[in-house]
Amino acid sequence: MSSAGSGSTVKVHYTGTLEDGNVFDSSRDRDPIEFIIGDGQMIPGFEKAVTGMKVGDAKTVKISASEAYGAHRDELVIKIDRSQFPDNIVPIAGLQLSLKSPEGQIVNAVITSVEADTVMLDANHPLAGKDLTFDIELMEIF
Repeated sequence: MSSAGSGSTVKVHYTGTLEDGNVFDSSRDRDPIEFIIGDGQMIPGFEKAVTGMKVGDAKTVKISASEAYGAHRDELVIKIDRSQFPDNIVPIAGLQLSLKSPEGQIVNAVITSVEADTVMLDANHPLAGKDLTFDIELMEIF
């Protein structure tokens, strides 16, 4: 029986949890995810965990923030003047926005707080700075 390696297309079921045990994502209620190991579609720690598995294998792995979504970066938390918001957007904490960077790239951000004159935005990935645990089951290699 072959094992998954770089360049293998695989299908896996997974459940991802935070350190407190809360589930942040799972494929168990939908089709397994399909990806090619080494193509960078998945976080590095997840690809490493699947490498070497055989169809039917299951494991639980802890992935550090550095092998997941990276550290929380303070430079991606910005304060902007409330007057910069278009009239049709009411800034409220928790609102997710898509912004255009000076280079023209789309950046997702969430409003973390709203003051009288300013709004705080965080463009970090929601899981940045967090260690993650995954229960992984390899369903197919092809």
